Amino acid sequence: MRSATGTTYAARDHARAQATAVDRPGAPPGVAAEELVWAETVPGGNYSHKVLARGSSLRFADPTGDACAHLLLYVADRPWERLNTADTTKVQWNAYLGAGSLLLSDQGRVLATVTEDSSGRHDALCGTSALARNTARYGDGTPQSASPAGRELLLLAAAKNGLGPRDLGPSLSLFQGVRVGPDGALEHLGPAGPGTALTLRAEQPLTVLVANVPHPLDPRAEYRCGPLEVTAWPGTATGPGDPWWDATPEAHRAYLNTAEFCAARGI
Repeated sequence: MRSATGTTYAARDHARAQATAVDRPGAPPGVAAEELVWAETVPGGNYSHKVLARGSSLRFADPTGDACAHLLLYVADRPWERLNTADTTKVQWNAYLGAGSLLLSDQGRVLATVTEDSSGRHDALCGTSALARNTARYGDGTPQSASPAGRELLLLAAAKNGLGPRDLGPSLSLFQGVRVGPDGALEHLGPAGPGTALTLRAEQPLTVLVANVPHPLDPRAEYRCGPLEVTAWPGTATGPGDPWWDATPEAHRAYLNTAEFCAARGI
């Protein structure tokens, strides 16, 4: 039996049909649809990427309570400055992300600020899934399989931005909580439920990579991951007078470092 794309005409029709098949989330409250510079629903087992201007707001939403966004951030056109999860937790004396958390590079500068969070279930400790683990657990972990690993998808997103395997550090996981027990063991808390969201403010021009795959500590035997809604719109970076600017001494120093760096480069 000939496949749906078995001829040139069939392949063309299939490709054109994808334009109407894309599921795009609506604008968040208070944001006009025409302001959006990114509006995409990332299905489970898929990835996406975008370059955003400084000051942009980036919102991730979990409509079904089963998404898990594995996030990497890089300074656009300067990818050697990138998200450092160890410094993000160490500098702020807190491994648990929420509103007011800063996502830091290893240069003492802020990449993004968490401005809103209704989930409270995130993870800065475990990173994403890997090919070997998914192959052992689900039978396959390649990007084209039914159970792709997060690292494999992030590698595809990285390649589309001129990045390679050496550029992939530990990622943050959004919408799946993890806590450290008294004995040091990691406990998977799962999601907060459907309808939660987290919003970031880009403090530098950013290249954003995201893979939506099950958390590596997800205890379910089957590969399950719900859709992830992503929207972004222009805005202004954090500055003096913003409540986050002086929230802590560590935040104040990091924002100052970032503002001075950007000002010297005319950003």
